[in-house]
Amino acid sequence: MTSLFLRRGGFCVALAAAMALQIAGARCEEVTVTIDNFTFSPAELTVKVGTTVIWKNQDDIPHTVVSAGKFKSRALDTDDSYSFTFSSAGDYKYFCSLHPHMTGIIKVE
Repeated sequence: MTSLFLRRGGFCVALAAAMALQIAGARCEEVTVTIDNFTFSPAELTVKVGTTVIWKNQDDIPHTVVSAGKFKSRALDTDDSYSFTFSSAGDYKYFCSLHPHMTGIIKVE
């Protein structure tokens, strides 16, 4: 049986191994918002810090995803997608710059 407490050059490797296992076990969540029929669905979404939101355009015309000063996609054609990982808590209101009546909000906890 091998020991978790290996010593190399006077340093304990156990702590580093435990930290590596925690990092490897940590998973970032992904959530998809669908763009279709001039709407974001869901229009309101609550996620945890570190979550990646993927917007997928399933409409037959281009759309964008813009949150002033936070993120901005290029024009997304049918079946294109855009993703953003939320690293800070807060409310992120967004819209389509081509169709400003299309709005949504991501609430990050």
